[in-house]
Amino acid sequence: MVRNLIQNMVDGVTKNFSKDLEIQGVGFRAELKGKALQLSLGFSHPVLFPIPEGIQIQVNNQTRLTVQGCDKALVGQISANIRGLKPPEPYQGKGIRYVNEVVRRKVGKAAAGAAGG
Repeated sequence: MVRNLIQNMVDGVTKNFSKDLEIQGVGFRAELKGKALQLSLGFSHPVLFPIPEGIQIQVNNQTRLTVQGCDKALVGQISANIRGLKPPEPYQGKGIRYVNEVVRRKVGKAAAGAAGG
């Protein structure tokens, strides 16, 4: 385990670790505002996420984020914190997800007239 941690530190210095996030939903977007990430996630207010030291966040387009840094654990934790602001919901799939994440979808309610109630 210690060897893996040291190897990750060396790898982080030579090449940054990165995680890609994707925002799905109508009107959901992200932009950088100085040292903070501003996210519009369907709430009544924009969410400001402060970017810690040692982490760089790139907004590729308004719905794609890349979190980079030399500390693998910190990159993963910051990515999980951003995803936790609006995790993907199972009915429509709206929210923040990792690029290669598969969201299990659920079937919604049956139509009101089809119940025959």
